[in-house]
Amino acid sequence: MHSVKFLMEKRLYGVCSYLGGKMGISSERIRLYFIYASCFTLGSPFLFYLFVAFWMNIRSYMKEKRHSVWDI
Repeated sequence: MHSVKFLMEKRLYGVCSYLGGKMGISSERIRLYFIYASCFTLGSPFLFYLFVAFWMNIRSYMKEKRHSVWDI
């Protein structure tokens, strides 16, 4: 069961675990908040989730690509 949970978190960009790590809240609780908020607001938190996933992906690429001017 633990390996399935780890695989799902890895596949789903890890947004909830990232936010939980930053705010000091468990990722399971953040997932529940996303589910409840999505039900009550007709899916608008899903757009926030996709935005954060995109931002995390771009940020990782920017960290990879940073090179010094002298590295040429």
